[in-house]
Amino acid sequence: MEDDAEIAIGPVDLAARVDEALAVQAVAFGLDADEVAVRRHIVLRHLLVPGARAYGATTPDGRLVGFAYGMPNDRTHWWSTVVEPYLRATGTADWLDASFAVTELHVHPGFQGRGAGRALITTLTDTAAESRSILSAIDTESPARGLYRSLGYQDLARRVHFPSAPRPYAVMGAPLPLARRN
Repeated sequence: MEDDAEIAIGPVDLAARVDEALAVQAVAFGLDADEVAVRRHIVLRHLLVPGARAYGATTPDGRLVGFAYGMPNDRTHWWSTVVEPYLRATGTADWLDASFAVTELHVHPGFQGRGAGRALITTLTDTAAESRSILSAIDTESPARGLYRSLGYQDLARRVHFPSAPRPYAVMGAPLPLARRN
């Protein structure tokens, strides 16, 4: 367990701190160096999308221990084109419209369980102009899925397969603002 220092949540220049953020993601998500290199380009491209924004969780000494970023969803984005057939099959494809997509949310394992993930996702979505939020998460019962459910996210589609992803995902959606219960 890491030290019990207070974690601050605030806007982060993710492009400037992309390597630090991806180091957190690599530990939290179990990525190898090749996967990190691919994701680096994806993150930098996403940050150019109008309306994209990022928040970080930092320790008092400025160490980035978590981050979240997202953007208004667009049906032409790669993610939407992959999940659309699954959502269509469940009658929930309209969730791709007027939604804010939470693209990534990761907290270093040594800092999990302190509310950083909850604070990151609620801060990220609080200023969204859209009326709802969507995201994808590995389709297994996990602390992350429990967090999303506690915020009001519900499964829209399950067993979603992304190219090159070894495990299936669930697509989840929630009305905004997110629920504030613990």
